[in-house]
Amino acid sequence: MPIIVDETSRTFTLHTDNTTYQMRVDEPGYLLHLYYGTRSEGTMDYLVTYADRSGLCVCPHDVHDRTYSLDVLPQEFPFDGAGDMRAPLLRVRDAAGVYGCDLRYARHEVRSGKYALPGLPAVYDEGEGDGAETLSVTLADPRLGLEVELLYGVMPYLDVICRAAIVRNAGEAALTIDRLQTACLDFTHGSFDVITFSGRHAMERRVDRHFVDHGSFHVGSRRGMSSGQYNPLMILCDRATTETSGRAWSMSFVWSGGFEAEVERCQYAQTRMQMGLADDRFSYPLAPGEELVAPEVIMSYSAHGLSALSQNLHRCIRTHVVRGTWRDRPRPVLLNSWEACYFDFTGDTLVDLAKKAAELGIEMLVMDDGWFGKRNDDFRALGDWYVNEEKLGGTLAELVDRVNALGLKFGIWVEPEMVSEDSDLYRAHPDWALAIPGKDPVLGRDQLVLDFSRKEVRDNIYEQLCAVFDQANIEYVKWDCNRNIVDLYSATATDQGKVLYDYTRGLYELLERLVQRYPHILFEGCSAGGCRFDAGMLYYTPQIWTSDNTDAVNRLAIQYGTSFGYPASTMGAHVSACPNEINWRTTPISARGTVALAGGGFGYELDLNDLPERACEHVKAQVALHREIEDVVREGRYFRLSGPADEVCAWEFVAEDGSKAVLGTVLLLIEGYGVARYVTPRGLTPGAFYRELTTGNVFAADALMDEGFPLPINAEPYMGRTYRFERL
Repeated sequence: MPIIVDETSRTFTLHTDNTTYQMRVDEPGYLLHLYYGTRSEGTMDYLVTYADRSGLCVCPHDVHDRTYSLDVLPQEFPFDGAGDMRAPLLRVRDAAGVYGCDLRYARHEVRSGKYALPGLPAVYDEGEGDGAETLSVTLADPRLGLEVELLYGVMPYLDVICRAAIVRNAGEAALTIDRLQTACLDFTHGSFDVITFSGRHAMERRVDRHFVDHGSFHVGSRRGMSSGQYNPLMILCDRATTETSGRAWSMSFVWSGGFEAEVERCQYAQTRMQMGLADDRFSYPLAPGEELVAPEVIMSYSAHGLSALSQNLHRCIRTHVVRGTWRDRPRPVLLNSWEACYFDFTGDTLVDLAKKAAELGIEMLVMDDGWFGKRNDDFRALGDWYVNEEKLGGTLAELVDRVNALGLKFGIWVEPEMVSEDSDLYRAHPDWALAIPGKDPVLGRDQLVLDFSRKEVRDNIYEQLCAVFDQANIEYVKWDCNRNIVDLYSATATDQGKVLYDYTRGLYELLERLVQRYPHILFEGCSAGGCRFDAGMLYYTPQIWTSDNTDAVNRLAIQYGTSFGYPASTMGAHVSACPNEINWRTTPISARGTVALAGGGFGYELDLNDLPERACEHVKAQVALHREIEDVVREGRYFRLSGPADEVCAWEFVAEDGSKAVLGTVLLLIEGYGVARYVTPRGLTPGAFYRELTTGNVFAADALMDEGFPLPINAEPYMGRTYRFERL
């Protein structure tokens, strides 16, 4: 049984195949956290200690025990108002504006299957066969009429436990929620590092690892989206933890708006890890009978290092977050028109690109920005989602038919959350943009943000997009979002503190309507590249454009960081022209191909008609190689063999049954008469033999995983290679 409840001791134990999570309701009625680690039997309440730690540690009025203080005890859902001075998950005000609550155990329920969150993305189960169960524990404050239902979704074979919370006003007076986070892990002792993923536009998700010392370390986003500055993924690990050994815990937020993730080491050397909604500009009123949902956090634990932890998250997201037609299917190799022609194209220009793409084996043409309204630059026309037939030289259907006749699928770019001041939509509905009355708005890329907290705004965009998608055989949509939310004012909001939360829920509502209406379309998320790469978006878009930066060397770092929490199948990765348009570096097309082949959404961002014949042969070979290795890249276990700061950056995909492996390398340090450099695979079948398919060489798996194999010594700068191994 995944969930075991001991009614006598009021202990709740959650088991996955390899982990155990345990909590207990203590005598005063508070829900204490006991354990999250390697699968174990019995009760771990002996880990909690009690002592008189002076009058500075306050205790609840009805306890009368100076050894008892919530300021020291490990908790499941810490809240503001009971003497715990560490960071809470919940802060609430009553109708008089007074802070403070006192949440104690009220009831619990065990249900078969994994819970769902109406209107929000969440991990899903696949029926009774996968053994998922849900534990619901309700905490209550009778004085306020406040209830908090804690939801735990146990996914046994994934080694994943999901958490969400529903805050309900079951009283007779209004309440206001000023802080709401979802999940907390309290550690009674230990010396830890925290790993987070920072960056910026075009350099997202770089790995940062810090020692957790006394005080609070937190990252988050105030930008109205999960952001490229900090990703909503956090890992806590023992200081000695490596890729292959040591304990590690992760939290991944299934939310695409602002967030905060924090690790705090308190006065008694205890550590609290937590994640949830950002406090910034958040203040959510609840009238009697209303409720507010804290979005889901995916938690996992590994006793065997960071690679195993990542593989847990990869398996969960790939098979239980990503949904729909494209979840388990090969994605088409595509050519995006942006770097080929930017805004300067016609229908004939695109057909010429498609002809060359067809010759090289590419399967889809994507028409990027510039096809709609009066959009010939990025100063105008966002919000006017009608086809510019004069520019295309005909209807959209005629263009798509011409491309389809060449054997290619057709895709299209949109940016539905934004509006230009110079647009018909803005002139008709200026109040539909988020803008503060009487204040000149802050522009980003010369555009404003539409108020997706309003249903009439979403309905208008939905109808416009459907009118376009219904015109022709559209099989791919790139959904872009190119600025942050600065001016926060909705013309219809009763409280502006609701708007950011309601905006993200509105975005999800629109996306859900579209993916249900167009199940055949492959939606790819994009936000100035990878600035909204999170599990929430992956519930609607099976892949996300990993970064606008397609430089092979920079992409090594970007994809390396992304791999800690997200599977390769979700990463859009393309080969672009050189010098690269972001940093002007020149790398060989072999390196660009090797790096891009490590993503599930493989394609090209260049003008194929400008390529020399030798480069075209490389493209043909890369497309053919992608088809051969796509299944292992999409579904295999992923190993980080070395990183972007090493002399060689190497990674590996291994089929779940160990029958095949794909290993990629890029040589980063080139020296005269250089030393031999070796790469050591992992995850192969012990005792087996493997043939490397390019050379025909046969290796014993045990020796290969012990000593590795040498790379060519006389290498070109940034030499990229993809090696394929097949078990004999």
